[in-house]
Amino acid sequence: MHLYMIRHGQSYVNLKDWDNGNSDEGLTDLGQRQAAALAAWLPGEITHIDALYASTMKRAQETAVPLADAYNIPIHYDDRLREIGNNQLDHTPWPSNDLPEYGEYWGSERPFTSITPARPKGESLMHFRVRLGQFIEDLLEKHRDQTIVAVCHGGVIELTFDHVFNIGPWRRCEVLTQNTAITHFHYIEHPSREMWRLLTHNRVEHLISINIK
Repeated sequence: MHLYMIRHGQSYVNLKDWDNGNSDEGLTDLGQRQAAALAAWLPGEITHIDALYASTMKRAQETAVPLADAYNIPIHYDDRLREIGNNQLDHTPWPSNDLPEYGEYWGSERPFTSITPARPKGESLMHFRVRLGQFIEDLLEKHRDQTIVAVCHGGVIELTFDHVFNIGPWRRCEVLTQNTAITHFHYIEHPSREMWRLLTHNRVEHLISINIK
């Protein structure tokens, strides 16, 4: 399976002067242009995809729609692709109009503690990793020999690294991903060596056309 994970375009929650807390916001004008540039460029690099998945948060949805149009393929929305802290302990999403606020500590600092401590039943970093692991393993069952694109969030891509590299709870390396950047994992069947290959990370050539990163 070839798995391409793409972070959403710039959202209002990514802006340095954003002061409205954790909310389910769509793309900025720049984010819309990033998503359009991605959709114009990607089919020239990946001519065929078998399935397109996306987080159910607005910024990922708005990034996925131009890709769906470019490939003439439906979007499979999946709550497990939501950003960390936006789902409950049982992996179901918090209501989009009532998202919890993050605590003062980073998830990797206290991986077994809820990162939204003011709200009962908030998920921890480890709960987040479990739901992503379940998503990835489900992909392998459904799409073993296929090419998949998943439009998601920076935290989702970061914890996917932890899953495929088998990283423990306390992380030592932060994996940063730019808006609309592409990460490419390849899963291969091999009886005596690694099954996952990381081929590329943070590809943003499509942004050259609009002179942004």
